[in-house]
Amino acid sequence: MDYISKAIFNLKPNSEFSYQEDDYSTIHFDVLEGSKPTLKQVNDEIIRIKAEEITQAEANATAKAALLTRLGITADEAKLLIG
Repeated sequence: MDYISKAIFNLKPNSEFSYQEDDYSTIHFDVLEGSKPTLKQVNDEIIRIKAEEITQAEANATAKAALLTRLGITADEAKLLIG
């Protein structure tokens, strides 16, 4: 799912919509409760989503490194075990 879709679903979870080529101006809502989210709202939500993804990736990397340390193996050794 692309960022515009994620943002709109976060802002308007019960909506049904379509758009073309990542272009906000082409968004057409088939189902919408309330008002259409503004371009600023969508862009702000995309920024929030991307920041959340970065934070999650960093947390995953930290957890992975901690696990490897607890197990006493390197990342390469872990890859060998997984296959």
